[in-house]
Amino acid sequence: MLLGYLCGKFYFFDNDQRQGLNKLVLDIALPAALFISIVKATRSMFAQDIVLTLISIIGVTGLFMLSFFLDKLFFHRNTQQAAVCALIAGSPTIGFLGFAVLDPIYGNNVTTNLVIGIVSIVVNAITIPLGLALINKGQDKVRQKAASNSNNKGTQVKVDQVSGKGTHKTKQKVMVTVPDDVPVTDAEAKALEEKGIKREIDLAHAEIANHANTAHKPMNSTLKSVLNAVKQPVAAAPLLAVIFVLIGIKIPDSWAPTFDLIAKANAGVAVLAAGLALSTVKFSIDKEVIWNTFFRLFLTPAIIVAAAYICGMGSDPEKISMLCLATGLPPAFSGIIISSRYNIYVKEGASSVAVSTVVFAVSCIFWIWLLPILAHMFG
Repeated sequence: MLLGYLCGKFYFFDNDQRQGLNKLVLDIALPAALFISIVKATRSMFAQDIVLTLISIIGVTGLFMLSFFLDKLFFHRNTQQAAVCALIAGSPTIGFLGFAVLDPIYGNNVTTNLVIGIVSIVVNAITIPLGLALINKGQDKVRQKAASNSNNKGTQVKVDQVSGKGTHKTKQKVMVTVPDDVPVTDAEAKALEEKGIKREIDLAHAEIANHANTAHKPMNSTLKSVLNAVKQPVAAAPLLAVIFVLIGIKIPDSWAPTFDLIAKANAGVAVLAAGLALSTVKFSIDKEVIWNTFFRLFLTPAIIVAAAYICGMGSDPEKISMLCLATGLPPAFSGIIISSRYNIYVKEGASSVAVSTVVFAVSCIFWIWLLPILAHMFG
């Protein structure tokens, strides 16, 4: 992350290259890593400890939504900003740091893999699609509001428009009018940035070269938002892997090295890209960043530990400890990658990730010290 931050500060990567790294992580490396790690699981993993599974599913998802609603309530964020906040403050970076943190403490054993596997599936197969769906829904409301505003004249920019198919594709510059304060495509965002205007990128139409003058069918239902969200590779890959596990489809062992080779690019590039994202914003610590850090590192694991004891897991304090640290990791790097990719909640998200990553050195020790005391009191 420090290397990425320095590369950004010394302009080693330009904006297009930075967005390219984000796309590499979100659309290729992370989906491959999630798919191959989840598809190796079995149905018996979930059946081994149904209480642990239910606490993980209900707890992580519920706390994700709690982060979303509290951010809207306390800090008056719109839907898409609160969704990205939840992807950061409400989601642990289990895929990147799960094994790195838990293995040295508890050892690489079946229980450790079970806890990491279950939390990873919940984070990546439930909260990421849910977050993307909320972003999509919020952006749809903004588009509808802008369309009903007759005074929204917009800004004229030249964007690349692709016409034709296959080998007959041609690209030409076309002047379009981009309505003010609405999410835009990649091409429109780049053209606006050249004029010094930074805009939120449209999740549903991010890869379309020109959509400013195209009519959209309004997406009024949550179902349509979810469908658009699961089209993203980072959401589709883990969901497909979960379906394979539940219906008993096994991926041949000979395929694993191919996925592993792609997946190995994930953690390094993701953390580097997170550092690049941090370098593009002015660093700050405010009430919202402090709240996000507290929510992620202290409040979330405290609620999970309380739920575990209430649900009768007190006889296995080590498993509670694993679950506590797994859900109390720093914010998911996928959240800041999504934030940077779509220009949503970038400054606050980057600051929250940076501060939480540093404070985790304290919170981790705090929980390792406190949990044996709780086990002695309530075990």
